Amino acid sequence: MGVVRFIHVLVWGPWTLVLFLATGLLFTIRSGGFQVRGLPAWWKATVGSLWDDISPYSEGRQDTPTLAGPPAALPPCPPAAPSSPPAQPQPPSVTPFQSACTALAATIGTGNIVGVATALTAGGPGAILWMWVCGLIGMATAYAETSLGQQYRYRKPDGHWMCGPMVTMERGLGCPALGFLYAGFALLASLGMGSMVQSNSMSGNLEFCAGIPPLASAGIVTALTAAVVLGGIGRISLVAERLMPVSAGVYMGASLLVLLFCRDALIPVMGEILADGLRPQAAGGGLAGFFLSRSVRYGMSRGVFSNEAGLGSLAVLHGAAEQTEPERQGMWAMFEVFFDTIVICTMTALVILCASRKLGVPAGLDGAALASWCYASCLGAPGRLLVPAAMTVFAFATIIAWYYLGRQTAAYLLGRWSASPSWLHLYTMLYLAAVFLGCLCRLELVWLAADIWNGLMAYPNLLALWLLQKEVRFPQSCGRKKRKKEPLRE
Repeated sequence: MGVVRFIHVLVWGPWTLVLFLATGLLFTIRSGGFQVRGLPAWWKATVGSLWDDISPYSEGRQDTPTLAGPPAALPPCPPAAPSSPPAQPQPPSVTPFQSACTALAATIGTGNIVGVATALTAGGPGAILWMWVCGLIGMATAYAETSLGQQYRYRKPDGHWMCGPMVTMERGLGCPALGFLYAGFALLASLGMGSMVQSNSMSGNLEFCAGIPPLASAGIVTALTAAVVLGGIGRISLVAERLMPVSAGVYMGASLLVLLFCRDALIPVMGEILADGLRPQAAGGGLAGFFLSRSVRYGMSRGVFSNEAGLGSLAVLHGAAEQTEPERQGMWAMFEVFFDTIVICTMTALVILCASRKLGVPAGLDGAALASWCYASCLGAPGRLLVPAAMTVFAFATIIAWYYLGRQTAAYLLGRWSASPSWLHLYTMLYLAAVFLGCLCRLELVWLAADIWNGLMAYPNLLALWLLQKEVRFPQSCGRKKRKKEPLRE
């Protein structure tokens, strides 16, 4: 355990947060603050397009995006089988909104509740300010990695898309070894953070809410997961499309009721967040002490854990979208980071801070217990069940979304030396076994290992983003406008 903890410190040290921050700042500067200046455009292209018959970013476009650079310069796609197979049915069509809901399912999870409460306990109210900073900067990173994934994706012989940082590294950088490294880390993370950790959370919540013992919950959770993931990306995206808007809407509605109940504390709490977040660390002083303060460290680390911008997972989860283009999917990724961190995490934080200020918090509460106490104190019995119920739904959504991510990376790793789908069936069985065992086991070591794999995913992904930064195209209407030179008048 000691060795694992040491590796965890190395992977998630301050330098890692600096790398995330620097990457986000790079694309923020290159885009001219696109996530802020282009708010009307990316909002209209994402949420606003749900009410439009024709999206301004999809009219007249092809479903296969234009690759950066001449196509001949790209490595060839994996060859199809020598013999001509019989015609296969077309894969299910996944809309940009469905792919966005699938990505939200992977990002909105226990970190939006437990992670926020832990950040407040460890880093103080100022951690929320730096969570906002991380979210705003992460929006630019999410756009870059997702749009690059769309540029370099390709169709496999079975008609499904292959997309993600591993494809970008192979076809964009010409470095398949780096792609294999990323895919390996992502595969391991899917069997840890994506399955065992989430199912463990579901098991505990089902026992708390309904009194279901862990063994029974293991069977229920595994059966539900199998019923969804065995239907492929079509069923996964359909369930995510139905599940995420409703569950997130209920959670937001309950949070707004609590904030209405504690409205007198809202303005003082906002003042605490700003004052504490901008206060330099007393002992260290100076710029170094400021960036090593608890508020900065916990706020940024929880922001990265929650929205996953920089890990590359968003690029994989957006890969199945049809009738779209890199710019539009990049803007959907920006919206997801915004909704995850700026909206959901902020609501959780404000509920905890306002309820604590108005009612006082019993000593010793942290994590889910702290959040549950705040909702229960303001909403009664329904509030007591809200947090475990929300965590159960969010965890299940994360499980099905991470299955698709893990299966895509498994297909990439296996596709070079075996065309047989039996190996992918093996991954499915391993994933379902991990979900079952996660409901029964104590997962302290699995938590640490999965967090390490998550962190290791970031390094090759961020390296690829820096090397391919000039290939990232932001919508021109939202970037810096160049003034036309007018002819000199005589």
